[in-house]
Formats: sequence, C-alpha cells, structure tokens
Amino acid sequence: MTLAVNNETTEFSVKDIQNKMLDILLYFDSFCKENNLRYFLCGGTCLGAVRHKGFIPWDDDVDVFMLREDYEKLQSLWEENADKDKYACVRSNDKVNIHHSATEIKDNNTTFINKHSVDCDIHHGLMIDVIPIDGIPESSFLRILQMIDSMIYCCFNFQRLPEHKGKLIYYATKLALSVFKGDKIRYKIWKGAEKRISKYGTKNCKQVASFGEGATIMKMRFPTQWFYTEKYLEFEGHNLPVPADFDEYLKISFGDYMQLPPEEDRIARHNAVFIDLENSYTKYKGIHYCKK
Repeated sequence: MTLAVNNETTEFSVKDIQNKMLDILLYFDSFCKENNLRYFLCGGTCLGAVRHKGFIPWDDDVDVFMLREDYEKLQSLWEENADKDKYACVRSNDKVNIHHSATEIKDNNTTFINKHSVDCDIHHGLMIDVIPIDGIPESSFLRILQMIDSMIYCCFNFQRLPEHKGKLIYYATKLALSVFKGDKIRYKIWKGAEKRISKYGTKNCKQVASFGEGATIMKMRFPTQWFYTEKYLEFEGHNLPVPADFDEYLKISFGDYMQLPPEEDRIARHNAVFIDLENSYTKYKGIHYCKK
C-alpha cells in the first residue's frame, strides 16, 4: 500500500513510515528511561501491541500517553539532554502553533507535510504524538467546567475547522475563530483553558482523561492507578509500556478491540500531501509548504 509520493521518482509505503516512526519511538523510550519520565502506548499504538505485537498494518500513527506532571517536564529536559540534531520536541506556544494539542517528537531529517498545515512555517518532520492525561475532579459541577474548558482549548489550540466531528462542532468552531482572530488572543484563551484543565493534578484524583483530542475521547475516563503501575508488551520486537489494565483500557477505547474493522476502514490516518523520509522538510519550504 502506497501512502504518498514524495517526488517524481520515490514512493514510500506505510511500512517505510512505520519503520521510521519506530526509530523515533525507541529513541523516545530510551530518553524517558534516562530522565525518569513515565509514558504509555495508547490508542491504536496500544491496540497494535496487543492485537499485532506491533503496528496495526495500515496505521501511520504513534500515540503515547504521559501523565501531566511528567508531560510538563518533557520539553525542558529535552532541551537539556536530547539529541537535538536528530530529533525535536515541538509543542504549540505563544510564538508558533502546530495545530495539534499534543507534543510532537519529530525527526529533523524527514518530511511529512499534513494537508491542514501546508501553509504553515512549522516543523514538518515525521513525528510521534505525546498526549497529556489530566486528573478529573470529584465534583460533577467542576467536571462540567473542565469539559467546557476542554472544548475551548481544542478550538483555539487547533485553530482549524474540525473534520468528521459533525456540523454543530464545525460551525461553532468556525464562529469562535471568526470572532477571535488574533494569534495573541487565541493563545491567551487556549493557554488559560489548559491551565484550568490541568490544575487538579493526577496523584490526588481517582480518574484521568485526555482532554485535547476531541469530544468523544475526552469522555473516556480511566483509573489513575493504571498509569502509575505500567506493564510491558511486545511491540515490533521491543518491550514497551502500556497501561496496567490494558485490556480494560482498550475495551473502553475501542469496544471489541480484537475484531478487525471492515476492509474499507483499514486506511492510514494522516492526510499527508508530501512525504520524504530521506531529506529534511527544510529543503521544501516554498515548494511543498508555505508556497505563498
């Protein structure tokens, strides 16, 4: 299966992309061990570990969870200790927006340009996603406020119209972004929402959730203890951490997770417009991104 063509001569398959992402993941794994950071395979990556002992064959994505306390340490530790010539730790801030709520660990020497960011002067290397999970308060009222903040955060952090989320969310996002157009005000809005979402911590909360990945995912609640006592599963020949009760986690996330999806749904997730696994994205500025 060919995912995309990088130029007139070279094609890259999903397996090529997976091999390169595995390199990023294994470097990230070693970095976390060296710096006492805890993380867990999640989403389709955790599912792949259980069902396929590695990547889901058609998947072009790697997702990991990280408790908020470790997540907030990641970038500063990366700047101090990582191999920054080869890999970058990229997170939206007041100067640049990557249109993604997660932190991305990116390969500096590759190109993977998503359709939604083709006009953006950002890091366009192949990546894995590091997703924070936050504690959920006991109070029902505070939980409602946290969900509202999550929707505000997603709207002004992503800063793009959501696909496949329904007309209501699409037009609500469009209206909000049309009212608040400046980068500075958008940053203040989503940063404030992020601080309110994460203020409860995780150690004192019985449940945690991911609040930056959309309405469906933010409703999934998981016992906090699953992320303080990790287990290890085989993933492409390597033992990598998964939530302690990975079976129940996958049931909450996917239902009957061992059942393969219909063949027509076995497709890559990213909408990439240009890929080059052998050359840095910087080579293609003005050619395949930021054309204006």
